[in-house]
Amino acid sequence: MDVPGERRKVTLRCSFCSTLNQVDMAKAAERPRCGKCRKPILLDRPLRISEEDFDRSVRQAGVPVLVDFYADWCAPCRMMAPLMDQIAGEHVGRVLVVKVDTDRAPSVAGALGIQSIPTVILFSHGREVRRSVGFDSQTIKKMALEAL
Repeated sequence: MDVPGERRKVTLRCSFCSTLNQVDMAKAAERPRCGKCRKPILLDRPLRISEEDFDRSVRQAGVPVLVDFYADWCAPCRMMAPLMDQIAGEHVGRVLVVKVDTDRAPSVAGALGIQSIPTVILFSHGREVRRSVGFDSQTIKKMALEAL
């Protein structure tokens, strides 16, 4: 039997102090805070996820996760950033939007067969549901809506 709200939880690392926090996405609008440093965990924008946290933050998330695989040097990836910001802001608490730097997470990128960036993958219940390669704003917006 499911505990109410249990399926909506995600584990995220605080961007300020690096502490792992379990966040209830059903309460995302209340601006959750880190349990250690008390700074906000900002869910209205994409969060950077490291290679070591990928499985716990993406594959074990209790909500759909839209992952932007990018690199800082990639011009189309920089074009993608405002779109991902918009999606994160519009779907706070319902879809977790994260970014994974493929240069810093080569094992994750390799395991998922990422051969070109930007690549955006929608995960649900730990599994890949849909993928978009390149900058295709309409497809990515549809992916976010499908996640709801």
